[in-house]
Amino acid sequence: MLLPFEPYNPKWKKQFESIKLELQFLLKSLNPQIDHIGSTAVEGLSAKPIIDIQIGLGNETDLDRLPALLKLPNIVYYEKYNQDWPERRFFILLKEPLYKINVPDIVKIADDIPAILHDHDLRIAHLHAFVKGSSDWTRHLALRDYLIAHPAIRESYQELKEKLTQLDWRDGNDYNKGKDLFLKAQEKIALAWHKGRMQ
Repeated sequence: MLLPFEPYNPKWKKQFESIKLELQFLLKSLNPQIDHIGSTAVEGLSAKPIIDIQIGLGNETDLDRLPALLKLPNIVYYEKYNQDWPERRFFILLKEPLYKINVPDIVKIADDIPAILHDHDLRIAHLHAFVKGSSDWTRHLALRDYLIAHPAIRESYQELKEKLTQLDWRDGNDYNKGKDLFLKAQEKIALAWHKGRMQ
């Protein structure tokens, strides 16, 4: 599959702010920190037009409470991914209600992912939940801020993404593996940079 890829669009920030308000209302009992992450959060960087949102929670108990609270007609919870990444809870926000495209609200561990859910044109946002202060939570914020602050690195990433999006991928996870080597190297630098800023 060829993934959608668009030049930076200021509307992505507005989309994030709108979704954030809805999430704050749904999750007010958890007092989450909600951040815009990923390429759509970096001005000037092209991206798949899907908003990556990080939900930071106080502890693991809150993480386990999240699926019951994040109930909207167009949200799918990927419980399936918990076995590979137990520190994260992952959801997708779709353009259509689930009943219209005949998909479940939970993809359970033993389930196959319905083929239609691989269609990125149906997605509005990816929701990634972690405990605040955890390594993954920090890593996402550090990389975002590092790319914003370092135009040369951002341009290198842009060039890589342009090459990768010309290729045919099995799914979005497969595409992410193509970026992995670059991102892992930059994340290490970004984390050191971020730590220095916090001191």
